[in-house]
Parts: sequence; structure tokens; C-alpha cells
Amino acid sequence: MTRTTCTILCLLALAAALLAPPASAKDSQLAFVSSEKDNAITLVDLKTLAVVGVIPTCKRPRHMQRLHGDTQLMVACSDSGRADIIDLATRKPVARVPLGEDPEVFDLSPDGKTAYVSAEDNGALNVFDLVGRKLVKGVPVGQEPEGVKLSPDGQRVYVTSEVAHMVHVVDARTLTVVANIAVGPRPRRLAFSADGRELWVSNEMGASVSVISTADLKVVATIAFEVKGMRADDITPVGMTLSRDGRTMYVGLGRANHVAFVDVASRKTRALALVGKRAWSTAISRDGSRLFVVNGLSDDMTVVDTATAKPIKTVAVGRVPHTVVIDD
Repeated sequence: MTRTTCTILCLLALAAALLAPPASAKDSQLAFVSSEKDNAITLVDLKTLAVVGVIPTCKRPRHMQRLHGDTQLMVACSDSGRADIIDLATRKPVARVPLGEDPEVFDLSPDGKTAYVSAEDNGALNVFDLVGRKLVKGVPVGQEPEGVKLSPDGQRVYVTSEVAHMVHVVDARTLTVVANIAVGPRPRRLAFSADGRELWVSNEMGASVSVISTADLKVVATIAFEVKGMRADDITPVGMTLSRDGRTMYVGLGRANHVAFVDVASRKTRALALVGKRAWSTAISRDGSRLFVVNGLSDDMTVVDTATAKPIKTVAVGRVPHTVVIDD
């Protein structure tokens, strides 16, 4: 088979995967956890909380997200410059997508055809046509961009810059920066409130979260975190997940080894859950009863009861886990 023939066949396979009629979720009852050092995704059974398999991937898999009818998973691999598309039913890669140099975090357009990817080394938001497998445009932003989040209406893309201490607002239609919002030191991840009126930004080196009004594009509040017996330097917020009822924001506090349960309305921490070392990525079960917390330095994942803020179990999930996606 010639290289041209292979490219055409791969392109057709990807297009078929992305454009096929939407299907219902496979509900595999699995947690998928990317492992940066193992070049793999670890599978955890949600009923037994035991590891039941591993999916080999490209090099240094990091951020993951479901796409197209919840039947597939896209994982970005920083050292391969691409993403693998994994079928949730067969648990096998079905396509590869180029994502440029050092992709880290991404978000997807509502139709699943466009990926907005942070390119840390290039200081850019790279916009990729997933069907055509090509770069549409690289939008210059601040140095070391990481967090990427598309607005609920699909009109704006928000990007954090760790070095510039800013959130850059990109018009999704023109692919130009329309605003730069100063936040706390080393902003990392982004999460919307249930009504989309607030964008929460975790400030890793600021032990805080900045709350941005999406109407005014201004910071309207800063939420500082405290953990008894720890210095502010030890509290490094990164991953955030909104509860199913929209009332609580779960914030992984990094080296503080806790997750904060923050009341969205009052912006007050109402509980702290003890987890593993460097609480990183977070995800919630469909019924909202369990929070899954990836711990990057202890190579495990802690499952927390959201009603009691108590850990249920901690599971080893590979070396340097990065992101968890729940398929329940």
C-alpha cells in the first residue's frame, strides 16, 4: 500500500467516525485514566473500583474528552503531536489525528468537527479541522497556554496562559483574540457555572480561583483556599468539575492533597476531601454521587463520596496519571 493510499484510507476512516449518525453512550461502566509515563489509558471498573485493562496509546497521553455521541474518546499525546480516537465499545484506537507540536488540553466544537488545542511550546491556540486532518489556524496567545474551554454557545474560546497570568478570549468565528483578562498567578484550568454566566479559573501559584463574568469579561471575585497546617505555596489548584446540580464546584488543590467543595452561590469552601498526592484532574459520576480525583504524584485515583466528602477507595492507575473520563 502506498503512503498516499494509506493517507486517503485513514482520512476516510476518520471522516466516517466523526460524521456517522450519533449513537447513544455505550455506558461501559468504566473510568478511563491517561498515564503520561506508561503511554496508555488505564481502565477501572466503576462497580468494583478495580483495574480491568489497559489501552496502549501514542506517547505521553494527557487530556481526554468524549466525542461524537459519547461512543468515542479522544486523547491528546504531547510527545506524539497527535490524538488517538478510541472506540469505547471495543476499547481500541480507530483513528489518529495530527494536533501539532506538544498538544496538551483541548476542547471541541458542538458538532465535533473542530478541535481547539493549547500548544504550550508555541504559545498558541491551534485550531484543527478533525475531518480534513489539517490545521486551520494558530492563534497567538500568551506563553505556555494550557486550559481551553469553549463557551456553551460556541461563540468564544477561553485560553489560559500560565506565564502571562491571563485568560485570552478568542472569537470562535474570526479566530482572533478579543480580550485579555488578568487573573491570578499561573492560571491552569477552566470551568463554567451551570448558567454559563461565570467562568472559574484555577490559579495554581495563587492558591485561588478567579471568577470571571462572561458578560463583562472581568474578574468579579477571587476565591482563596486554606488547608490547616499547610502554607499557601502548598495549595496549587488545577482541575475543576461542577456538580450535577450546579451548586458545588469541586477543585483539586494539587500539592495540598485535598479537593475543595466550593458552594457556587456563596463562593465559600464548605468541605475538604483528603485524596492522594497532587490532586489533579477531576470528574463526576452521572448521578453526581461520586467524584473521581487523579493524583499525579502518587500514581493513583481517589474516589470520593460527594455526600460526605469522604474517600471511598484509592486505586493505582499507572505512572503520572493526567486525566480521568467517566463512561457510566
